[in-house]
Amino acid sequence: MRQIVGLTRYTVIVPALASMLGALLLMAQGSIAVVTIVWDVLVSGTPLKDTIVEVLTAVDAILLGTVLLVIGYGLYELFVDTGINVPKWLQINDLDDLKSKLIGVVVAIIAVVFVGVLVDTNRADDVISYGVGAGALVLGLAGFAWATKKKTDPGATRTKNTDRQAQKTD
Repeated sequence: MRQIVGLTRYTVIVPALASMLGALLLMAQGSIAVVTIVWDVLVSGTPLKDTIVEVLTAVDAILLGTVLLVIGYGLYELFVDTGINVPKWLQINDLDDLKSKLIGVVVAIIAVVFVGVLVDTNRADDVISYGVGAGALVLGLAGFAWATKKKTDPGATRTKNTDRQAQKTD
């Protein structure tokens, strides 16, 4: 029974891969949108404010793709394989690491959305409500991150690599 329960962790492969696939899709669409915007500006001289809003919308899609990529990597790394080759800043050792990385990217998305509303002349009446909402959300995320921050043990300085080395010598 213990082995069956242990094997259920591999069910996370499907949502991890789906998240990565969604990330690639959003990043591709955002990148294609930026290229299209540049082309439109060069060919037809799109007004600056319209260009800013369109570029921020494309960047928003790219950032959301980044969120999905971090989720996909995080789930895979937490449940399936801790030894995948990712940059140090993307290494996830536990759910708190995943949470803190996600909060950082979500705050960046909120900032991009707010700047998009700020420069969009068609939504000038919404600036205050978006600003207050964005500020409240960022404040709430900061409070959540602070309240759930794990206590670090000064003696616990092991990393994945030292854990793997310890497992090999055992």
